[in-house]
Amino acid sequence: MWTLVKTKVLPWLALWMFFLLWSTIEAQTRYTIPEELKAGSVVGNIAKDLGLEISKISDRKLRIALEGAKQYFSVDLGKGDLIVNERIDRESLCGLSASCLLPLELIIEDPLQFYRIEVEIQDLNDNSPRFMSDENTIKVSESTLPGVRFRLETAQDLDVGVNALRSYALNKNYLFALKVKNNKDGTKVPELILEKAVDREQQPVHNLILTAFDGGTPARSGTTQIAVLVLDINDNAPIFEQDLYEIQMSESTAPGTLVLTVRANDLDEGTNSKIEYSFESHTADSIQTQFVINQDTGEITLSQSLDYEISPSFKFDVCAADKGTPSMESHSSVQVTVVDVNDNPPEISITSIPKPVREDAPVGTMVALISAKDLDSGDNGKVSLRMSFDYPFKLNPSFSNHYTLVTDSTLDRETFPEYHIELEASDSGSPPLTSNKIITVNILDVNDNPPIFSQTSYSVYVRENNAAGSKMCSVSATDPDIGENAKISYSILDSKIQDVSVSSYIYINSDNGSIYSMHSFDYEKLKVLQIQVQAKDHGSPTLSSNTTVHVFILDQNDNVPAVIYPSAVMGSVSHQKMSRSAKAGHLATKISAVDADSGHNALISYRLTEATDSSLFSVSLYTGEVRTKRAVSEQDDSSQRLLIEIKDNGDPVQSTTVTVNILLEDGLHEPISEYRQKTAEPSKRNSKTTFYLIVSLASVSVLSLLTFVILVVKCVRNSRSSSSCCIRRADSDGYKNPNRNLQIQLNTDGPIKYVEVLGGDMLSQSQSFRSYLSPMSEFSDFTLVKPSSTTDFKEMINVLDASLPDSAWTFESQQVRIKK
Repeated sequence: MWTLVKTKVLPWLALWMFFLLWSTIEAQTRYTIPEELKAGSVVGNIAKDLGLEISKISDRKLRIALEGAKQYFSVDLGKGDLIVNERIDRESLCGLSASCLLPLELIIEDPLQFYRIEVEIQDLNDNSPRFMSDENTIKVSESTLPGVRFRLETAQDLDVGVNALRSYALNKNYLFALKVKNNKDGTKVPELILEKAVDREQQPVHNLILTAFDGGTPARSGTTQIAVLVLDINDNAPIFEQDLYEIQMSESTAPGTLVLTVRANDLDEGTNSKIEYSFESHTADSIQTQFVINQDTGEITLSQSLDYEISPSFKFDVCAADKGTPSMESHSSVQVTVVDVNDNPPEISITSIPKPVREDAPVGTMVALISAKDLDSGDNGKVSLRMSFDYPFKLNPSFSNHYTLVTDSTLDRETFPEYHIELEASDSGSPPLTSNKIITVNILDVNDNPPIFSQTSYSVYVRENNAAGSKMCSVSATDPDIGENAKISYSILDSKIQDVSVSSYIYINSDNGSIYSMHSFDYEKLKVLQIQVQAKDHGSPTLSSNTTVHVFILDQNDNVPAVIYPSAVMGSVSHQKMSRSAKAGHLATKISAVDADSGHNALISYRLTEATDSSLFSVSLYTGEVRTKRAVSEQDDSSQRLLIEIKDNGDPVQSTTVTVNILLEDGLHEPISEYRQKTAEPSKRNSKTTFYLIVSLASVSVLSLLTFVILVVKCVRNSRSSSSCCIRRADSDGYKNPNRNLQIQLNTDGPIKYVEVLGGDMLSQSQSFRSYLSPMSEFSDFTLVKPSSTTDFKEMINVLDASLPDSAWTFESQQVRIKK
């Protein structure tokens, strides 16, 4: 405990000096000051006493919580001093209470801290003893014997302790003396004692002065005049049965209830013994309003409801006066103690308004300061505070019914952006009373959620020859955060497509995720693009996520069929020779063409548009083979001109033409027969070469088979991502001939779009096999043309059956369809 040294000055100035006393008991600081200090007086350096840095208390918003109607103190944020804000009158604050403490609640924001301070107000001797009346009258019968006592009016002193009322004095006279009676409750009652008999005829009135002194230094005093009237004989005054009547009453007692009955007896007879009861003449109006006394019976009745919180007790005097002449009277005191009833619910006060809390705030972060109090006393005034429901917060009791609201678990603004916390306070009365209060705690957002795309991946289909700058699609992402944390920007991650940056092909709007093409696409050069799109929020630090956009280029029929045979080197006209002995079905020549497009756009058909003799030759619709429809006769022209049209299956149709001149000559042999004869004759000279060719052909065949199996497996896998494949053929007229060559053409730009299997040379009866990928199909669907021989067909089936064991095979006219 620390005590400041007080310098002694002149006695009258010492009353205005003060000393400071502070101590820390359970985190409380107490100062002691005298009352009546001038505004601006320094109580103490609160910053130093609490261990705070003076330079920081202004930034941390040090303030005193307002608990009453008046703010008696303030804090000088520049110096850290606790300053008297206005004059303090101890008597107005604490009345006659021996101890007068002013509790202060000191709050520091950022971070939130709470201190309890008590200021003890010391009494100054600034009130003189005071009598209710300036003059009192006492009637004394001349027959009154010496020794009789007369009660005098008591003085009141608002000061306490040594400054309270200390003694009484009576001016010098020869008839009366003063006796001070000390009651059990500490009050001092002056009594006038008759020392000598009075004689009305000698002096009917005696004037006395009663002086009351307090114990202050210097002492203060107050006086009242006493007029003693000497009366003729009624020499017995009424006498009360008790000097003090004590009773306890519940504050819930209804008005009209009998409090008690006072009784007095008079030894006189007749009129002199008849007694009237009344309140003592100087009884306060508040007492006379609260109670009523029956003048005949002495019954005291409650006239207004009691309130323990306003007045816990009442003390007053009653008078019993007889009807003699002169009338004589006596006095008694009544003490009414009010028993508290639990009639006040607890009050919840928010000392510090809750501030918004970050959702990543650690457990134990202080949110608010809360206090609960009850105006009742005893168990009725004991208050407990709790939360009505389960929240991620908890209440930590502090002291004097103060609580701190702190976080108790992890917060998530996206789940609960704010909490309406219902507090319930209950007392310990019987039955207990409760009260509720709701406080709102807002949760501040933290960037803890990355953007989430609406799809894990996107598939976009764009026709080739599209207009540059056209919108292809839009990607969108959402962020459950708010504000800048939820604002999203889109970008394309840099990558290479055919050694060119993807930004050369694609542009994305960073605000809305719309994707645009930078130029027109050509299916024959680029069939698929794979783009990585990133969505990034504007939080700190930023969070992001990626998605993949697959752009599939759809083919359009923008290529004219190109003639392979006859080649451009041979000229636009093919000159062929044929024997006149050729029979029906003889293969005169074969036209071959390819289309750079794919799918239906690449399906080529051949048609004979003009002929010297249309009855002699025909062209196979899908193979381009030119055969005789009948045997050549001697009457047929030796020169036959054929104009053949080659067109694709696109929309619109693209076509070209080729001219074939066939010269009919005598004595020519069929090239097919000669070929068969030559192949049938063994040649020892070429046997070694044949062996090497067979080994090479077997190696190529095995490699081709493995390649085909791999392509089919990939196609099946693609089918599981909502794609389908079709293998279609160029139609055949049914002519069977062993397959001489096997060519596999596949697309290697990105995912497999088609596989083309070509067999035979220009004069063979080979077929063309192609697989086409349909993005809109639900199944993996292959269509195979009918192979050129049963052996080839069986080999193809065996390969596909081994690759696709779970496939369903369907045989259609001139087609084989595989459905997965």
